[in-house]
Amino acid sequence: MTQDKLLDLIRGGLMTIILCSAPPLVFGLTVGVAVSIFQTVTSIQEPTLAFIPKILAVLLSLIFFGPFILSTLTGYFHELIGSIPELMVPR
Repeated sequence: MTQDKLLDLIRGGLMTIILCSAPPLVFGLTVGVAVSIFQTVTSIQEPTLAFIPKILAVLLSLIFFGPFILSTLTGYFHELIGSIPELMVPR
């Protein structure tokens, strides 16, 4: 295995991680900022008010983006499994 192939595998893995984790993180961040602004405007300092909507937003984003995440992961693993023979060839 050459360094180029190894770097391509690492790059593909990192891009897959970013693509699969971005939707829940963005939804959680958006809801967290909205709840924080709401708490600041209304002077409500209840910790559960910030926690529960973020959990629900992440859960809904996983339900909504689940097929995309699953197809991205399976596509990467199929590519990874398919490249095993060429990775095992000695230099």
